[in-house]
Formats: sequence, C-alpha cells, structure tokens
Amino acid sequence: MRIGVPKEIKDHEDRVGMVPSLVHELVAHGHSVTIERDAGKNIGITNEDFAAAGAHIAASADEIWANAEMIVKVKEPQAVERKKLRADQLLFTYLHLAPDPEQTRDLIASGATCIAYETVTSPAGTLPLLQPMSEVAGRMSIQVGAQYLENAYGGPGMLLGGVAGVTPANVVILGGGVAGTNATLMAVGLGADVTVVDRSPDVLRRIIANFGTRVKTAFSTQATVAKLVSGADLVVGTVLIPGASAPKLVTRAMLKTMRPGSVIVDVAIDQGGCTETSHATTHTDPVYVVDGVTHYCVANMPGGVARTSTFALTNATLPYIVALANKGWKQALADDTHLRNGLNVSAGQITHPAVAAALNLPLLAADRALAA
Repeated sequence: MRIGVPKEIKDHEDRVGMVPSLVHELVAHGHSVTIERDAGKNIGITNEDFAAAGAHIAASADEIWANAEMIVKVKEPQAVERKKLRADQLLFTYLHLAPDPEQTRDLIASGATCIAYETVTSPAGTLPLLQPMSEVAGRMSIQVGAQYLENAYGGPGMLLGGVAGVTPANVVILGGGVAGTNATLMAVGLGADVTVVDRSPDVLRRIIANFGTRVKTAFSTQATVAKLVSGADLVVGTVLIPGASAPKLVTRAMLKTMRPGSVIVDVAIDQGGCTETSHATTHTDPVYVVDGVTHYCVANMPGGVARTSTFALTNATLPYIVALANKGWKQALADDTHLRNGLNVSAGQITHPAVAAALNLPLLAADRALAA
C-alpha cells in the first residue's frame, strides 16, 4: 500500500502521524511510506531519520495527497486538505465530527473512507487511540490552569498548591476517566484541594482507591456541579461520550457564581466542550474571558508538547496502521470489530451512530459499508 504522511497545518500543531520506527515496520511489510519534508522537524525528527527508516521524502503536501492510498495524520484535515481527498483514499486520523458539521459535509462529499482514532475501541471497553492524548491533555490541564491563576496571566495571583499557612487552590475535575484521572494525578502532586465529579460510582471508587483521602469525590448532578463550581478556582472539564457531543455540565448561570479570575480548562473542547460558554481556541490565542472567568479551550492541547504526544500516539496507532495496510480497510475492519467502531464516514455516508445522532444525519451501519 502507498501510505502518505503530510505535515500538520493546524495552528501550532507539530505532531506527526508517524515516527521512524513505524515507517520501518511498514516498509518491512512491503509497503511504501512517503513523509512530507520537515514533517517532524519541530520535534527533533529529521528528514534523514525518516529516510534511514525507508521513507520517501515528498517536497510538498500535494505530492502526498495526490499519490497516497492511505493518509495517516494526527488532527482532522483542514478545509484546504479536505478538498484534496478522493473517493479511493483511506484517511486515518482524529476527526471529532460531532461538533463539526462543516468538516463532516466535506468528508461526505469526498467519498473517502474515514476512520477516526477517537472512536476505535478495545475489548476492555476503552478508547486505545484516544487514551494517550487524554493522558497528555489531562496532565497539561493542570499546568495551564495553574499558569492562568497567576497575576501575569490575568489570574488572582494564586499558587495552586498554596504554602504553609496559605490554603491551596480549589480544583474541581469534571469526569474521572483517563483525562480526569491524569488531571487528578497532577493536581494532587502540586498540593491542590481536589474534587473529582463523575456519574459512575465505580469510577469514583477507583479514584478513591488510587488517591485515597487526598481527593474528594462527588456524584454528578446539576445541583452538585453548581455548588462545586461556585467555589472553584480551577475547573477542568474532561467528560466524554465517544463520538458524540460533550454534555454541557457548566451552564452560563453557574459561571456567574464563580470568583473573578478563576479558570476553566475545557479538555472536552474537541467534542464541543462541556461548558455552555466554551468555544475552541488555538495555541496562538488560547484564552478568552466570560463573566470574569478565564476559559482555556485549545482544541489540540497535546500539540503543545508535540514530541511526547507523537511518540505516545504512534505507540498506540502502530498495530492498527499495519493491519489496515496489510489487509486493506475492508478486511481489517471485518476482522476487528473494535477497529470497525472507528469507521465514521464511508462512500459518502456517516457510519458511526453517535456522529449521525449528533448531526441529525442518516446512518449507514458499518457492517453494511463493508458489504458494499
């Protein structure tokens, strides 16, 4: 198979869809891999590194899009990239279609087969290709939240962990999944006063088992969230419904009860965000203020630590990329129901039920797409 990896063009997105070890693996299986020139430059992977692993180096993205049978990326294709997609191509990347009708329309119109990292599942019920980036974003959420509590960034001048005789910041983490657990790990490590909110008693028990009395837990109801948010210095939103739009747990009315200078970091922004006042921002312009509350809603947070994120992601994607290349997408998806759950668009139709429901579009079941 001819596999292409273009350089990412989203704002401050320096991750790359492959590392040399993955290229070497694919070449050993008889496939051709082409990497756009300087795709890994900003994370310390040179063109020579890729070439030594067996990759061809393309002078431009156009060469990649024109010749590849499978395109491997990190972030969703931007508008200019979507115009280059063809019906005979396979796209494997993060898509996050539920809050993005424009991208969805373009992918449908392209006729391409589009498999989304974030909806691939595992036998354990996890999301193995979302998990590494959730780990990164969860940990980053506390770093950036602590930063924006500083005076220089518009905050009230609060040290997250406090010091002797001065109370620490009150951190409320909405969701106890992978991102929420990693946010908790960082917040506890910095000495914050941490409360984790979730609707699953099993998740809350796991948080207690992991962190003991260093963390408080709360069952998620509207009243509970409202009470906790009103006293929070930092709210981290990590709630996730696979493939679907994130639920709006923090309302505009709740926001008005928060202290001026408090911070919301919405890790769920890729799926539309979990506060009513969230909208996607970029690393270039990461925050905005509503009712005195700073909102950090960068839609590609892990891109801020692109080297760590790239290696974490490609460690997870390697077996799936190899399977798709070796077998072709139809056979690979037929053999693996969990990879089949990643199919979002095929032959101009939506094939993931949560995406179809979120955008009120007709659904073509994935197994029917395979039979077409």
